[in-house]
Amino acid sequence: MAIRILVLNLICITSLVFQGAILSVSGVETLSYTSEHTFYAAENRALREFTYAIKTVRSRVICGRECSMDEHCKSFNFNECSKMCELNLLTRREHPKDFIATQGSVYFDADEDTPLYSLADSFLIRYRSCKMLLDAGYHSSGIYTIYPEGFGKHSLRVYCDMETDGGGWIVFQRRQDGSVDFYRNWAEYQSGFGDLSGEFWLGNDNLVTLTSNDSQGTWELRVDLEDWEGKTSWAKYPDFQISPGNYNLNIGRHDASNTAGDSLRRHRGHPFSTKDRDNDVSERNCAQSYHGAWWFRSCLLSNLNGRYYPDEHAAGDRLGVCWQSWKGDFYSLKACQMKIRAMGP
Repeated sequence: MAIRILVLNLICITSLVFQGAILSVSGVETLSYTSEHTFYAAENRALREFTYAIKTVRSRVICGRECSMDEHCKSFNFNECSKMCELNLLTRREHPKDFIATQGSVYFDADEDTPLYSLADSFLIRYRSCKMLLDAGYHSSGIYTIYPEGFGKHSLRVYCDMETDGGGWIVFQRRQDGSVDFYRNWAEYQSGFGDLSGEFWLGNDNLVTLTSNDSQGTWELRVDLEDWEGKTSWAKYPDFQISPGNYNLNIGRHDASNTAGDSLRRHRGHPFSTKDRDNDVSERNCAQSYHGAWWFRSCLLSNLNGRYYPDEHAAGDRLGVCWQSWKGDFYSLKACQMKIRAMGP
């Protein structure tokens, strides 16, 4: 009974009306569309293995409407961060062993007892990295909350790549469509910017805190690249670490089997530079000259934070998203990601 009271107290009291659908929360959260379609919510829960349709929608209300309009749908999961709506063929009562704790997910069905199974954040295991989440059975890429060493009682929202090269990667940079301006100042790169579900930079202070703590061992860096013909390549480096202060880049010898070549070795050991903080050894400000922010030397073999161009031919000025060892000086890439994974003590 105490757990029930705690869970119900943690549920906010709110209301939302959308095209006749009413989301009302008053002690117990429900989605009501008609007398035949009333759904009850369980926070931080999901039913796995019985999803037959996946959609991206704006809210749980719309997800509930999709379920109520489909005769096959008996329950659904909705993730608040990724906005992913999963329609299920069965319910938690029919398959309790597949009704599992899932961070950030809300489960709905027509059983009025379902809210009793809600889990507050305090009931969830506080995983320190995407690798720990992967090892615990979280196999879907998406936005998660982790509790790394060095952050104290604070958490960190991250995008976990659970599929590439074995999964368990914390993505700290993504370019894919030019929707976010990466020509930013020192303070913005320090704290991070953008949208975890789109283009973003996680923040240099976060990278320092993540990689400077020895409790998880060393970190490896992976760089994934894509050109405008849909071809992909990668490069990987062990012993990745960002130092406090000027955010110097520390990496080990690149993986000899990588397909992108090594365009980061020249930048090893050098501090980070932005348009308003010139830390390179060149007579000019490389960040200004190449319209980016990077671990410039004098000046670059790579600059994945350069100007985003609409095609590969536009970067005749060498200001684009650049990885020279794969595509040369004047080719601006369509997409790239930088990600790290704990390698263990």
